[in-house]
Amino acid sequence: MNKKYRSIFNPDSNEPFKVSRSKIDSFLNCPRCFYLDRRLGISQPSMPAFTLNVAVDALLKKEFDIHRANGSKHPLMEHYGINAVPFNHENINKWRENFVGVQFFHEKTNLLIFGAVDDIWINSRGELHVVDYKATSKEGEIELENTKWHNQYRRQIEVYQWLLRKNGFKVSDLGYFVYVNGKKDRKAFDGKLEFDIKIIPYEGSDAWVDKTIGDLHNCLISDKIPDAAPDCEFCQYRKAANNVENVK
Repeated sequence: MNKKYRSIFNPDSNEPFKVSRSKIDSFLNCPRCFYLDRRLGISQPSMPAFTLNVAVDALLKKEFDIHRANGSKHPLMEHYGINAVPFNHENINKWRENFVGVQFFHEKTNLLIFGAVDDIWINSRGELHVVDYKATSKEGEIELENTKWHNQYRRQIEVYQWLLRKNGFKVSDLGYFVYVNGKKDRKAFDGKLEFDIKIIPYEGSDAWVDKTIGDLHNCLISDKIPDAAPDCEFCQYRKAANNVENVK
């Protein structure tokens, strides 16, 4: 598709508009913030780069790529009894590249939906498993909880499942988190950080994605700025600051 994509949505343009997996999540978190960002070009303040997480991702990819090339299971997959191997596909590096990823042109809305996966595994039935790497450092066992961040992680896998299905692949509902937890109980740092690694299965459903893309598109084409989400910290801060500044 030899087309250029605008960074700010123009409802009168015929050019496909790129919407990333993270922007879908932004819309779900707060339609007002999403609209200000994608329609009007007013982005939220940037977050600091999680460089340690990036390093963990890079090393895990190198590790699983060895088994991808050999068609073998990673020892972690053996340990958890996972009947799959890393998926060796000619586009795997493109699918993992930020701002490229797995792409699908949603013709009804003229949106190009994309997202960069961490990994994909394939089982003996030819089904793909979406895999996401996560890194943290906390006490106790890592489990998926009913929290804002963990629900975002769930949706992340489900969008990737949707994208791969739209590209014609047979995709299992079962995805995996490779969760890396930095140990803080060592006597000293000694120039190294040790981790526990756990694979957490997750049964996803992408049934919500198509409707959300339609809602997101309706938000973009509207000339009205939507209401803020009740729990949006950015909107609460912006409102409080405006109230103070407007006091005479």
